[in-house]
Amino acid sequence: MRTTTPQPKRQTFAHRLYTGDFEFEFVANRRRWYIISAIVLLISVLAVAVRGLNLGIEFEGGSVFQAPVQVSSQTIPEFTRAAVDSGVPDLGVQVSTVGDHTVRVQTRSLETPEVVDVRQAIAEQAGINSDDVAYSLIGPSWGQQITQQALIALAVFLVLVGILIAIYFREWKMSVAALVALMHDLVVTIGLYALVGFTVSPATMIAVLTILGYSLYDTVVVFDMVRVQTRDLKNQSRTYSQAANAAVNQVLVRSINTTIIAVLPVLAILVAGVVVLGGEGALADLGLAMLIGMISGAYSSIFLATPMLAQMREREPEMVRHRASLEKSRRKARARVTTVAAASTDIGPASAPSMAVPSAGVLDYVEPEVDAGADDEPAADQPEPPAGGDRRVQPSKSSRSSRKK
Repeated sequence: MRTTTPQPKRQTFAHRLYTGDFEFEFVANRRRWYIISAIVLLISVLAVAVRGLNLGIEFEGGSVFQAPVQVSSQTIPEFTRAAVDSGVPDLGVQVSTVGDHTVRVQTRSLETPEVVDVRQAIAEQAGINSDDVAYSLIGPSWGQQITQQALIALAVFLVLVGILIAIYFREWKMSVAALVALMHDLVVTIGLYALVGFTVSPATMIAVLTILGYSLYDTVVVFDMVRVQTRDLKNQSRTYSQAANAAVNQVLVRSINTTIIAVLPVLAILVAGVVVLGGEGALADLGLAMLIGMISGAYSSIFLATPMLAQMREREPEMVRHRASLEKSRRKARARVTTVAAASTDIGPASAPSMAVPSAGVLDYVEPEVDAGADDEPAADQPEPPAGGDRRVQPSKSSRSSRKK
């Protein structure tokens, strides 16, 4: 009965990725990642230049109305409709809720008659007196101060990050690569914000600083594994790029799992802000910025920061000499293999020695001599000739009568 050997079960890509049995050339394909990042950055810059950012009232200035009301799922659309129906043109209404008992209506800077009309419309919708609707005016100079302070804080943050990474890893090239990855995440987040058209509010600034910290954490984790893999590189039979690529593959599953776990609650915040609150308010702004930034941060740490670090390190004279030494060793190994292969080819069947001479111990069988005059029977222990061709010479024995004579 014929038995068939069971074929090994083919592992899927997801299984190999989960178990760590996966090897991908992140560093060797760095030009491909650079092109993808350049395209995304170009789209982001064009989005900001063409569409512009939808700055909130905190940055551009405007009028703010607050009214006490029991907040429900219909509060935002109802007060948005009431402000638009007030008859004041080009209000740029933004409605949000503050807690469970206050509604906040933001508009452009209004003149005194326009303030009265909008205030009356909000009061009628809330069912209160117009005097109970609080009003405040935010000037554009205050928004400019907020923007200036935010940019200063961002610059100080980036400088401190660069210094700390250089001190921790004792490698300034890691600081450069990490800062480039952070700037990539910042530009991508702002560009997608311009494409979507969400309002840039203080919550957006909080989210941007948060995602920069998250991206930095992911980059530091990858760089720490790179440092482990490239330690004592002179005694290794691989280049810096190969060691860095191995480091990225080792932390790939961890980065993916960490990103997924962190994105899930942020996605819930974004859905709540868009679906429940209609896309207005701090939840939507915070959720969108953090979602974009976290995904971009995970991408830049693996596909941008590490390949850029490897490219800078490979240009160092020490790494150039190490790479040349490895190439020299490979050439010697290939030369030895070629020599052995050529020698084995020269010794073939045609040059083998002739096998006409029989080997030792393989001779023709010789019939033993028996005395013709003997009258006795041959000895009982007389050996029989062996069967087959392998016959050996047997000593001749005399008969019993010959020995008596």
